[in-house]
Amino acid sequence: MTSETPPLLNPPALRTTLGGDYYVSDAVFAAEQERIFEASWICAVRCSDLATPGRFQKVQVGRESVLLVRGRDGLLRAFLNICRHRGAQLCTEPEGTVRRYFRCPYHSWTYGLDGKLTAAPNLAALTDETGAPIDRYRYGLVPVALTEWLGYAWVCLLDTPPPFDDVTAEATRALGDPDAINRYGIGGLDVGRRIVYDVAANWKLIVENFMECYHCSSIHPELVGVLPEFSRGVAAQASDGAGAEFGSHIEGFTVDGAAGFDRLPGITDEQDRRYYAVTVKPTVFVNLVPDHIIFHRMYPLSPVRTVVECDWLYTADVLASGRDVSASVELFHRVNRQDFDACERTQPSMTSRAYRHGGVLVPTEHHIASFHEWVVSRLDER
Repeated sequence: MTSETPPLLNPPALRTTLGGDYYVSDAVFAAEQERIFEASWICAVRCSDLATPGRFQKVQVGRESVLLVRGRDGLLRAFLNICRHRGAQLCTEPEGTVRRYFRCPYHSWTYGLDGKLTAAPNLAALTDETGAPIDRYRYGLVPVALTEWLGYAWVCLLDTPPPFDDVTAEATRALGDPDAINRYGIGGLDVGRRIVYDVAANWKLIVENFMECYHCSSIHPELVGVLPEFSRGVAAQASDGAGAEFGSHIEGFTVDGAAGFDRLPGITDEQDRRYYAVTVKPTVFVNLVPDHIIFHRMYPLSPVRTVVECDWLYTADVLASGRDVSASVELFHRVNRQDFDACERTQPSMTSRAYRHGGVLVPTEHHIASFHEWVVSRLDER
């Protein structure tokens, strides 16, 4: 026996995580809203959901309500969902269709689908601070930067957004090939199923869970059955461009491993029979398999609540044929529920003194440390 403190077991193998306060603090979440969600490109809606003029949807981005609408000229635009008169929320419904304009329910200030102020009580008599007739675009809805990629509309609240190339570069790094994600033709696919999950957990716990596979053999029996190498606990995104290969007996990315559909037209033989996972910070996960795509968007609503929308995307031919997609949907729906249940089990412990200084990352999770460093660097920005 000795009174000396025994050495840590394999000390270089363990890395510290963020402390528990990062997952429960209102102050941390407020800083994340300002310096991450309101300062990044955020994936807002599937463009095809707003296919016709007048179709709109409102999305929460940080502390702001953002209104996305298809104009009569066919363009998709985004605005702050705020009337310029007294600040009433213009649209209270989550989505819908208007014919030609938005009318504020408070004082009837009215805006065109391009954001221009078109009408208001006594508008002709109103002047600006110089006495000139008011500029209807200056007093129109406040525009929000918008671009389209992978068939989704991405918005950024900053007056000068960061280059969108920074977003696409993440997919390039994850797949190891600048053109790899484009071969899946994601923008031309259709939504075959959408499931919305209301998760009682911090958004970062969900990101961390998605980034690692140390838990796969413990809670994902169906996924490991299709991707047996996941039983080793190494995530598909831990090694750039590697992906995970289907088991030799597996015919398709389905809940029972049965055949799915014809592979997507653009992918290569090297991409066939493989699963790839891409994290696009801060709130998007893209799962690539040969015959369909699983696309997650997160909407963090509080330190302890995150809404996740998951789209299963297929070719128009598959959906038009009436073929049953439930076996492919069911596989990742189970994975989602298993993951979100795990995150919800973890969330209450973030207030424990045992997690005050965080937990640990084992070697197969070390790539999560770069995500932690990114979060901290963004919160430290002034």
